[in-house]
Amino acid sequence: MSTAELLKGAAELFPDEVVTSAHVRHLDLPYGAGRFALITLDNGFDHTKPTTFGPASLANLNTAIDQVEKEAAAGEIVGVGVTGKPFIFAVGADLKGVELLKNHDDALAIGKGGHEVFKRLAGIAVPTFAYYNGAAMGGGVEVGLHCEYRTVSKALPAFSLPEVFLGLVPGWGGCTLLPNLIGADKAVSVIIENSLNQNKQLKGQQVFDLGIADAIFEGADFLEQSLIWTAQVLKGDVEVERPVIDRGEAWDQAVAKGRFIADSKVHGAAPAAYRALDIIAAAKNGDLQQGYDAEDLALADLIMGGELRAGIYAFNLVQKRGKRPAGAPDKNLARPVTKVGVVGAGLMASQLALLFLRRLEVPVVLTDIDQERVDKGVGYVHAEIEKLLGKGRINQDKANRLKALVTGVLDKAEGFADADFVIEAVFEEIGVKQQVFAEVEAVAPAHAIFATNTSSLSVSEMASKLKNPERVVGFHFFNPVAILPLLEIVRGEQTDDASLATAFAVAKKLKKTAVLVKDAPAFVVNRILTRFMGEIQNVIDEGTPVAVAEKAVEPLGLPMSPLVLLELVGPAIGLHVSETLNRAFPDRFTVSPNLAAVVKAGKRGFYVYDSGKPELDPEVAALLKQGDVVLTEEQVRERVLDAVAQEIGLMLDEGVVAEAQDIDLCLITGAGWPFHLGGITPYLDREGVSERVTGKRFLEPGAASVPV
Repeated sequence: MSTAELLKGAAELFPDEVVTSAHVRHLDLPYGAGRFALITLDNGFDHTKPTTFGPASLANLNTAIDQVEKEAAAGEIVGVGVTGKPFIFAVGADLKGVELLKNHDDALAIGKGGHEVFKRLAGIAVPTFAYYNGAAMGGGVEVGLHCEYRTVSKALPAFSLPEVFLGLVPGWGGCTLLPNLIGADKAVSVIIENSLNQNKQLKGQQVFDLGIADAIFEGADFLEQSLIWTAQVLKGDVEVERPVIDRGEAWDQAVAKGRFIADSKVHGAAPAAYRALDIIAAAKNGDLQQGYDAEDLALADLIMGGELRAGIYAFNLVQKRGKRPAGAPDKNLARPVTKVGVVGAGLMASQLALLFLRRLEVPVVLTDIDQERVDKGVGYVHAEIEKLLGKGRINQDKANRLKALVTGVLDKAEGFADADFVIEAVFEEIGVKQQVFAEVEAVAPAHAIFATNTSSLSVSEMASKLKNPERVVGFHFFNPVAILPLLEIVRGEQTDDASLATAFAVAKKLKKTAVLVKDAPAFVVNRILTRFMGEIQNVIDEGTPVAVAEKAVEPLGLPMSPLVLLELVGPAIGLHVSETLNRAFPDRFTVSPNLAAVVKAGKRGFYVYDSGKPELDPEVAALLKQGDVVLTEEQVRERVLDAVAQEIGLMLDEGVVAEAQDIDLCLITGAGWPFHLGGITPYLDREGVSERVTGKRFLEPGAASVPV
């Protein structure tokens, strides 16, 4: 079957593909280097829309290659280049089409189609060049790897092979060509480590430093400078030298490093990283076709597996639902925010002050009970600004301006008289928070929004003693504030639309993923995690060894074990939330006496790290009082998952969020729940837990799973 026939058949599977064109234009290179063919990838949309590859798009590129291949064979051109529309090179496969595939043969055809087209670039009779002028990901990176030479723009904002992050492998040459270009160690960093590190992106300079690109130029005249460099290469005035690749022990060590990284991130629970590493390991012999065949098979297997479907589901949640929050009121109701007040100057309050300052660039004022605390909070913000300056993230003028915008006062009347938005981050006790808001209401303007960063207390109760309770809204951030994207926006019983709209508008400016949540105990993330952690603690209290309880949930591929997560959150906070939920739902949420003992003893967690890895703290072990009921890993896992499924079912029945998708979005962006799980509900559906516990699936068949 010809490449054109293969792509024509595959195109029938992608009825909604956004088609990328491949325009060929000719130009005369400088220095008399000769006539040159430049292929530009462009999907015809505005410059903010990504250019992707589906079968029809690959067919267009294939047709363009037909043309330049004939011109090269006839001696009419001296070289061929590939570039993208302004600011975007290409961002890979059309995922919308991929998730529609229903059988292994169709999935295999997609892999082969990409390979057949891209390989033709390497086979053209004249040198080929890729000009990474803008964002390049996945297949966009890979089409360039098939070229003989590459340049990159210093202004390039994002470059990656993110497939492993989504549950695939770089399957159009990435796993095979990249290690043969820059060595296995660097390739493992790009393909495995960056992907599993929340899809870390490379900048233009990093792409050049890694050796992926042969030259780097400023963004303003990038294509012009690339063509000048191309002419110099073709005339022999510039010789591109690449390091000799170590195909000995260093290659094997790199693959072993990749397996260690994968084990630490997904614990063997997700196959994509391991399939990619197998291909990289085999690429050591330099047999490209063998690598391409392995990529095709891996792609087909993974496309028909649950991990990719869950990954695409998670990607769509973050990129689409996360940017258009379900249930958010009309944005036109939002009021402007020109000054922010922060009640409290501790670490959390100071982090919030820094975030509001950086994103809104309006005056931010902190208050606390004494001058020392206020000074410490302002000092923290100033120090963080200095760090940004030192890293070159901001210039001196901006640093000075930001520092001048943040102040601290003891008198709330002085600080909040003209504030439009006041957020509290004080001790997690309802009486304290009610008192704070009463004091703020007495001095703040009538239009000001009052936000609480409570993690578990009732927003409605907090507002109940105010004259204007309609302007109180929950604004629950997750620690670390600067990193975790989620913001649970809680509507109290009397919160009005204008206050809620303002909260969502502020969240957008803060660049947070906002999810509307009903005022229910512990909201979403903390409620689910507390039920999850509670069952782990229950089985430990009953007699199951700590190591067995921890290992039981490894197949979920969570970023950290339950007790390491508890250490990150803080045992005291975990205990407080469990006590809150125990009061609300005593039949399902328990308060672990062992956790209470750990908190009373002042321990920061269950583990010590003297050996470099977590080991049960002997002092904690001495505190533990356990029963004689010992469960197996399988029994622990079933019990924990059943509890979580039950809680999610109840939350959906209560209307805590609009749909199961919002629960997944919260766990992905607020708790680092793996993309390859798609959050939690797809996993519970796939494992049959949802139906066993609630009598039905949480998602419709085909959502985060292979279509039926």
